[in-house]
Amino acid sequence: TPEDFVKELNNLSADTVHIRFNSPGGSVFDGTAMFNAIKQHKSKTVAHVDGLAASIASVIALGADEVVMAENAFMMIHEPWSMVMGNSDDMREEADLLDKVGGTIMNTYVKKTSMKESEIKDLVRSETWMTAEEALEMGFVDSIEEDTGDEKAKATLFDLNVFSNVPDQLIGERETLTARELETLLKNSGFSNK
Repeated sequence: TPEDFVKELNNLSADTVHIRFNSPGGSVFDGTAMFNAIKQHKSKTVAHVDGLAASIASVIALGADEVVMAENAFMMIHEPWSMVMGNSDDMREEADLLDKVGGTIMNTYVKKTSMKESEIKDLVRSETWMTAEEALEMGFVDSIEEDTGDEKAKATLFDLNVFSNVPDQLIGERETLTARELETLLKNSGFSNK
């Protein structure tokens, strides 16, 4: 849980803390707490994107002092999502919240990359999947870790069917999700029951 992560991280006193990522994302608010814990840690922090840093995981990784990406890994950014049930006022309220959340995420990407906000907006609207080379070129990561021949964590361990533009090399041979499986996936990713 985010609480466990923050507690464990805060108990570390090493000169350098290495944090490894292979995640399709999850709850924005949980991720924000993790990002802030990494950002505020007294040790030097190094994020290693081993397989996938998608959605809020891409934000969490940027909390580190240094971001290193495996040459065969991916990073994905997109606009925040939500699920809400209710009347038109509920929908407007949720849309306003999404705009605010999107703005904070946008600021994180702009600060890390030094790209213009309009450029980042285009990337998140398009659900952009980046190879390590692309992420480095755009400034999302600081360096690329060459493949040492060790088996790396594979992003294909995740069911990425909820995303629109998944690169072919990350699409496994999975069946189409049933409504119940999709509901479970979204719930496990941090969405409320609503």
